[in-house]
Amino acid sequence: MTASLTLAITAGVLVAAGVYLLTERSLTRILMGVLVLSNGVNLLFLVSMGPAGDPAFIGLFPPESMTDPLPQAMVLTAIVITMAVSAFVITMAYRSFQLNGNDEVSDDIEDARIRELAQRDDVSDSYEDARFADTGEDVVSE
Repeated sequence: MTASLTLAITAGVLVAAGVYLLTERSLTRILMGVLVLSNGVNLLFLVSMGPAGDPAFIGLFPPESMTDPLPQAMVLTAIVITMAVSAFVITMAYRSFQLNGNDEVSDDIEDARIRELAQRDDVSDSYEDARFADTGEDVVSE
C-alpha cells in the first residue's frame, strides 16, 4: 500500500491552516477554519485508505482486490457533520451581526469578573458558608 506524499503534505497544510483560522476572533474566519480543517481531515482519510480497488461487492470481485468501504463511509459522515457545524456557525455569525454590527466573538463579562476574583483570591458575594444540620461541621474544610 503506497500513499501519495503530495496528498499527505497537502492534507497536513490544510489541517494546519484550519487550526490557525479556528484561533481567530471573527466567526467568518472560524467558519473558514472549520471548512478547511474538515477538508484536510477528509483528504487524510482518503490518503490513508490506500489505492483504489474494486467495489466491495461480495461475490463479484476477489476479496484481495476490494477497497475498504469504511474510510469512504467516515468521509461521508464527516461531510454531513461539517455541514451541520457550518450551518450553526453561520447562524451564530448572523445573529452576532444583527446584535453587534460585526461577527467578532467578544469577551464574556461574567468570565472577566470571575477571573478578577480568582486573581485577587476573593470569594464572591453569593458564596454561603454552609454547615451540615446533623453534625454542625463546615462543608468546606479550611
